[in-house]
Amino acid sequence: MAAHLGLPEATGSRRMDWAAMPREVTARIGQLLGSPVADAISQRGGFSEGLAARVRLENGKRAFIKAASSLMAPAVADFHRREIAVSERLPREVPAPRLLEAYDDGTWVVLTFEEILGHLPAQPWQREELDRVLAAVTDMAEVLTPSPVDEAILGKPRLGGWRAMADDTAVRDKVAELSPWAAHHFDQLTALEENASLDGATLLHGDLYAFNIMLTTDRVFVVDWPHAWIGPRHCDVVTLMSSASLSGVDPRPIAENHPLTRDLDPVQINEMLALHAGFLLRTAAAAGPAADPNIVAMMNALGLASLRWLRSAQM
Repeated sequence: MAAHLGLPEATGSRRMDWAAMPREVTARIGQLLGSPVADAISQRGGFSEGLAARVRLENGKRAFIKAASSLMAPAVADFHRREIAVSERLPREVPAPRLLEAYDDGTWVVLTFEEILGHLPAQPWQREELDRVLAAVTDMAEVLTPSPVDEAILGKPRLGGWRAMADDTAVRDKVAELSPWAAHHFDQLTALEENASLDGATLLHGDLYAFNIMLTTDRVFVVDWPHAWIGPRHCDVVTLMSSASLSGVDPRPIAENHPLTRDLDPVQINEMLALHAGFLLRTAAAAGPAADPNIVAMMNALGLASLRWLRSAQM
């Protein structure tokens, strides 16, 4: 195994508490679920500015709630709207929590899911858990090819950034400070981005990292689907393998043997790594002083992980 590089804190700092939710919204949630909420535990994990809470209803049933206000967190509210549309269309065979009810009153967007009684994968990754997740991603790609969700509902893939950096000296200089290697290979990275093909028919999660995975004793669940897009079936697993390198896991032998990557031209993997790193590093470098520092740190770490894999491929 490679050296463990250290993981940024996998959580944002701006979660909303259940107690801060308007009473009319919490009452509406009880109406949607058929019983008032008796108890709620706000969740600290994740990066969203909105609410995430596990709730117990007066009738004894349980659920997981996500909510955001278009006035306080407009981007998160829009992501929630897209996640509703995607979740409503995911086949039952997809290892994702089932959407129970949702509503959007123009200001508040609320999603209620079945509660998954599981845990996030251990970090650093334990190989047994990583292998379970890699197998689940393979099965998920089969179920989601062709995509059950129309492309018009989805956002654009969050990929690429080298071309845009060419016209933004300040951002490019910040990325160069993080990765002198990228600064010396800027033209090659830009060429990989411009020549990359994203043609494919698979519905991809688009944000497949450890903090969007839940493990139970016998199942793997993939949560948070607002960034889904349609493309080549290997893209999710490449980003997951790349992120695992932060735990000291060498992604190269995994890619050489995994069903979704072992038959690929290495250039296809290099293109995905360049696209992935370009988006993350450009977004983090362009973030203003109001940006959540934990999100910026995680983006930088994940982007640099992709660059290390690229560098090891002797691009």
